[in-house]
Amino acid sequence: MFEPFKAGGALAPLWSRERWMRRVALWGGAVAVAVVALIFARAADAAFGLFSRVIHHSVWWALLLTPTVFAALAWLTNGALKPTRGSGIPQVIAALQLPDREFRRRNLSLGVSAGKLALTVLALFGGASVGREGPTVHVGASLMYVIGRALGFKDPRDATHFLLAGGAAGIAAAFNTPLAGVVFAIEELSGRFEHTFSGTLLTAVIVGGVVSLGLLGAYTYFGTVQAALPLGLGWLAVLLCGAVAGLLGGVFSRMILAAMDGRPRWLGRMRAANPVLFAGGCGLVLALLGIVFGAGAFGTGYEQARSLVQDHAVVGHEFGLMKFAANLVSYVAGIPGGLFSPALAVGAGIGHNLAVLLPGVDPSSMVLLGMCAYLTGVTQAPLTSSIICLELTDNSDMMLPILATALLARGASALVCRKPVYKALADRLLALMPEPAPPAKDEHDDEDADGPRPAHT
Repeated sequence: MFEPFKAGGALAPLWSRERWMRRVALWGGAVAVAVVALIFARAADAAFGLFSRVIHHSVWWALLLTPTVFAALAWLTNGALKPTRGSGIPQVIAALQLPDREFRRRNLSLGVSAGKLALTVLALFGGASVGREGPTVHVGASLMYVIGRALGFKDPRDATHFLLAGGAAGIAAAFNTPLAGVVFAIEELSGRFEHTFSGTLLTAVIVGGVVSLGLLGAYTYFGTVQAALPLGLGWLAVLLCGAVAGLLGGVFSRMILAAMDGRPRWLGRMRAANPVLFAGGCGLVLALLGIVFGAGAFGTGYEQARSLVQDHAVVGHEFGLMKFAANLVSYVAGIPGGLFSPALAVGAGIGHNLAVLLPGVDPSSMVLLGMCAYLTGVTQAPLTSSIICLELTDNSDMMLPILATALLARGASALVCRKPVYKALADRLLALMPEPAPPAKDEHDDEDADGPRPAHT
């Protein structure tokens, strides 16, 4: 009767020490990711709140504070903290593609994670138009990877699973969107799905979600949005938002990639000659945008996007394009910070603009479609963008219009940006890796290595 539970029995592997250690690593890692994500969110909100109080006293303080912080961040990230630049998602994708211990150590160490958190908080204290979701993915993958290695899981396949689970838990904790976390790991990070890995991924997201629920309670990022889009005239909104916002998202990604490649040449020369001064100049441009167009230029744009999707706008029709420019100069500056929240804010502004063209359509539904379409255009991840927007607004009535809009936006974006921005940035990181030296004939494999480093073509 108890034969299956004996050594060698059919169910013995279920109770093996290795499996329990794996569970401990995943559960403990998921708890750590959720707790760190919540602390990061509080710190980021506090930092931007302090900046908001400063410019509320006098917006002209931004001319001093924002360029100074941008320049300081560029200086701090010129050395060992260089992997903290940008959103962090390209670093995770590159680490998944390159199972090299040294590359992963350099980009996913605890020091890099701590630096990513601290410098992103500093960026928001300077009013940077960046988000914390990408950095949370970076830190989540890093924590899960380090914990897995510390508990003995050093095989390349194990490391890949821990990285994906950490990234999924990070995006789920950042937005309180568990389903989006799972889809994000499959669609954006890995591009593939393994049946045997599904339980691992779901477990990490569920544990992280339970921790988040216990600490914060049930909440929806943008609040419950009562928007609907009936058949008929309303579906013109799908075509309009999908085409326009998706195309603009692709343009944004194309501009970022061009800037990273040093184009146009005058911009590349300025950035290469003095990156600290260049970053300070980007901060000055952002400060001027805030002075001219309002405080919506600074930070994630959460409050402005929430007001638009709830149909009680606190910004005008200039907000969308202004936020587009603010996001661009913040990212081009090369400072730490993500794209997700600011992209949602830009999309909300674009949807608000397009609603004028269709006065018979619910404005909230147009804003919601604009958010989904623009985020899809930037990331070219239609499923992730759709599910994020549905979970952020607790609105299932808009499921079909949102999915259709995301599909159109993906096609429109691809017209101007052939490769998804995160994958393109990851490819640029991998291209900087030196060619591996051939191993000596008598050299034994390092048992602590994550695997061979593939040659690049």
